[in-house]
Amino acid sequence: MTGGRWRDRGVAALGLTVIWVLLWGSFTPLTMVGGVVVAVIVLTVFPLPPVTYAGRIHPLSVLRFAGRFLTDMVLASAQVAALAFRFGHVPRSAVIAVPLRAPSDLGLTMTAEALSLVPGSLIVDVDRKRGILFVHVLDVSGPDSVERFRQDVLDLESRIIHAFGSPAERHALGEVPA
Repeated sequence: MTGGRWRDRGVAALGLTVIWVLLWGSFTPLTMVGGVVVAVIVLTVFPLPPVTYAGRIHPLSVLRFAGRFLTDMVLASAQVAALAFRFGHVPRSAVIAVPLRAPSDLGLTMTAEALSLVPGSLIVDVDRKRGILFVHVLDVSGPDSVERFRQDVLDLESRIIHAFGSPAERHALGEVPA
């Protein structure tokens, strides 16, 4: 096993141990040792595939992404709440296919997860080979709102790529030469 692979397994074991301690709700030597034992067993029985991360974290872009993501969550929560209390209105929903421009596994996953956390949208399927997200969207009024939502997803993908993406992914967005 290479040094990077050992590091990845160590990070995964540390993460699983932290989750174990948080689930038990007590920070004691016994829960720490139990967490390490469970982590080693889980990683041995269910080995993770090798994941390569060719990107680089860009702190300013991470802050932009986080700020806009929190804003989107608050606004969408208010919109869904208002929709729930609107009498006499039956919201129309749709499943929209959104082809991503830089569909790496990490970019696809992060975009799907961020999108699912925003109220009013939910990932129902992913075509990993073609890089397409199929998103259920609440309260779609017509073709214009479908295109507006599709552009919002592409903007989200762009913010994620700017925050965590590789030069090749940025090039796929058409913004940085490879």
